Amino acid sequence: MKQPVERRLAAILAADVAGYSRLMGVDEEGTLARLKAHRRELVNPKLEEHRGRLVKTTGDGLLVEFPSVVDAVRCAVELQRAMIDCNTGIPEDRRIVFRIGVNLGDVIIDDDDIYGDGVNIAARLEALAEPGGICISRAVRNQIRDKLPYAFEDMGEQIVKNIARPVRAYAMSGAAVASTPLRAAQAQPHRPSLGSGLRRAPMLALICWR
Repeated sequence: MKQPVERRLAAILAADVAGYSRLMGVDEEGTLARLKAHRRELVNPKLEEHRGRLVKTTGDGLLVEFPSVVDAVRCAVELQRAMIDCNTGIPEDRRIVFRIGVNLGDVIIDDDDIYGDGVNIAARLEALAEPGGICISRAVRNQIRDKLPYAFEDMGEQIVKNIARPVRAYAMSGAAVASTPLRAAQAQPHRPSLGSGLRRAPMLALICWR
């Protein structure tokens, strides 16, 4: 008997490094070492703090699942804001700069992996984000608009690869992230969850890799 497909609603964060091929061409070993250090000392602690589950890494990219849309977007903003501080004093041609997309959608569960349009749209939104910025879907915007103070601009309907219908996208530029005070980026209003309540992990110290 065919097993039913397991699905659930999730907030999905997709991220990659802008200009990764160029960075590898300039300094292959140094770029890889810095990326690993950022993941270990900044990205992974932030995911744990905001209850994100790292689904997989793909070279310079990563895919993360969250039970809360608010947690996913706050994590994205805090990551981007922290990376600005980490890149202070680093030559521009050596900086690790992320692009991030966040979507809310139904996903198919296969062991520890997730699939479906919910995931694919998150990846397409990430591709629309500018370096250091964040791009979110309309579903995400509707959930966070009265809960988070971040400045997302309406990009209108976007035609994206392998998605049948246009995607309404909202962007937070790298400049908007940079102008967000750390206190605002890390504010802690009430956070509704898509799933059962989970305890929030404690804040972890962040160490920037030079």
